Amino acid sequence: MKLALNNKKIFKRLPRHIGIIPDGNRRWALSNGFTKEKGYSYGIDPGFKLYEHCLELGIEEMTFYGFTQDNTKRPAEQRKAFQKACVDAVMKLADRDADLLVVGNNKSPLFPKELKSYVVRKKFGRGLMRINFLVNYGWQWDLSTAFKLVTGEDNSSKHGLLNTIASRDISRLDLIIRWGGRRRLSGFLPVQSIYADFYVVDEMWPDYRIDHLYDALHWYEEQDITLGG
Repeated sequence: MKLALNNKKIFKRLPRHIGIIPDGNRRWALSNGFTKEKGYSYGIDPGFKLYEHCLELGIEEMTFYGFTQDNTKRPAEQRKAFQKACVDAVMKLADRDADLLVVGNNKSPLFPKELKSYVVRKKFGRGLMRINFLVNYGWQWDLSTAFKLVTGEDNSSKHGLLNTIASRDISRLDLIIRWGGRRRLSGFLPVQSIYADFYVVDEMWPDYRIDHLYDALHWYEEQDITLGG
């Protein structure tokens, strides 16, 4: 079935779940005469524009890469800036029609305390889309829960890997879009991304435009989706 957005763009097939890697904030800041940490605040509005565009299209689930445990090794002013940007983004989304979940090591002092109530999925409004934020996330942290079960510490390995990782409430990804020109996953949900198609936008994340999304979706609809079959 073909779907239309405002009768302007028609897609033969849409991904159910899209992952977003919003990279390039620091490079964008430097190129615009700011210090590196200033770039993160300029990445909030593009995220809401993208959310609204995907909501109109009927995308069922989106996962945004907030910050990783490795990112917290950056200078303190940058760490505080991206922590605040994540808090601001989640708080604004709480006013939207979303099923909201924050996934990350919330036992660490680097996890924003303002987000601890969102580590269990919450429905806001009509809950039209599942939205996941990865905050203080690390792939090793994500898998460590499952590894403990598999090695017998909990004697529950019968539940399987997919049901025991820390991010188990996030579904399999169909498409991952990364801004900023880098061609790497950077530890983004290794289990859920196993069969995902990967599209790179060369422009920096704060320069998001709707045609970035359209180009990615048109590229995706031409891919041969076999899931290994």
